[in-house]
Amino acid sequence: MVSHLVVFLLVASLLVPVPVPAFPNLTDSAPQNQTLVNNSSSQPLFHPRERIQKQLKAYLKQINKPPVKTIQSTDGDVIDCVPTHLQPSFDHPQLKGQRPMDPPERPKGSDPIDTVTDIYQTWADSGDSCPEGTIPIRRTTRKDILRTSSVQTFGKKANRFVRRDSTGSGHEHAVVFVNGEQYYGAKASINVWSPAVTDQFEFSLSQVWVISGSFNNDLNTIEAGWQVSPELYGDNYPRFFTYWTTDAYQATGCYNLLCSGFVQTNSRIAIGAAISPRSAYNGNQYDIGITVWKDPKHGNWWLEYGSGLLVGYWPAFLFSHLRSHANMVQFGGEIVNTRSSGHHTSTQMGSGHFADEGFKKASYFRNLQVVDWDNNLLPPSNLNLLADHPNCYNIRQGKNNVWGTYIYYGGPGRNVRCP
Repeated sequence: MVSHLVVFLLVASLLVPVPVPAFPNLTDSAPQNQTLVNNSSSQPLFHPRERIQKQLKAYLKQINKPPVKTIQSTDGDVIDCVPTHLQPSFDHPQLKGQRPMDPPERPKGSDPIDTVTDIYQTWADSGDSCPEGTIPIRRTTRKDILRTSSVQTFGKKANRFVRRDSTGSGHEHAVVFVNGEQYYGAKASINVWSPAVTDQFEFSLSQVWVISGSFNNDLNTIEAGWQVSPELYGDNYPRFFTYWTTDAYQATGCYNLLCSGFVQTNSRIAIGAAISPRSAYNGNQYDIGITVWKDPKHGNWWLEYGSGLLVGYWPAFLFSHLRSHANMVQFGGEIVNTRSSGHHTSTQMGSGHFADEGFKKASYFRNLQVVDWDNNLLPPSNLNLLADHPNCYNIRQGKNNVWGTYIYYGGPGRNVRCP
């Protein structure tokens, strides 16, 4: 089991954001006084910079669908209210011309549906909202793409193997996981903070993973939670996000709605939007509920936010192994450590404080549950704890009658014991 886990964490840690450009960098300047001629036809050719700009323009047109309404958020985001049937997922050949599926049966043991669930998203603070029949989509800008190396890598986890020891660059985790059985979903409430991310090409996230595959090139994952990613979003706000892949982050999958995949059905939640308010050290604490489960009738994987707020679903046909079930569920935090300054990063995980500090100081997951073959929510059994570098980020597990199974996790990164 340990060998399988190590291999999984290696594969799942492919995202060192040092991508190799598929073509010249988007911000490269064009050589001056250069004439490009096609020798066979003597017709002028587009300069590489012009070609890149055309690709950029075409991609933005493809991903930003025509809205019926636009909302300007106080944090700088532009939220487009796009007709549900025009969202990016319906560009997929197997979804063209279709409409979203009807809501599925919720897992047995779910909390009662709360019709006034707080969504805790900055763009909605003004009280403005998207009309029924539309979904809110965070508009992708030219600046968003220019922070990456190419249109092809934008919104994706780079496929690159990395070293996972104290001297290498890569991902570091503080997580709990279960494996060895068949799983059909997972649920938890995740404490929301604003951890400092000290390098543009690093991130800090807290999420639920639903995993299946042989831990090689056919790894399937569904991921949901919150993340701080300056490269993807251009700021240090914690943002509600999703991810999926069916080939170990190679060619398939993406964040949020940045490719054809996840089908959103909700008009209140903007995937990729900033979460507000956020927890404060020794102050008020806020968390978001995340549930991912497999619809027993149609086999799609649904995502719920809070109590009963269905966000949408990943169609079953996207996956190979997850078309059947998951064989691992994981909860916890992850950061990228690029060692760009020659030492361990100071990027924080969770609240930026170690698990031992407890409530109002360390970040937590509470009410950890898994979904079984009969669509029952159950507390996980035989939990395994893993902290790659416990002097940098650690984790503690507990259980009580109020929070059920819970964890505290996180840390400051670089310190005297984490050089």
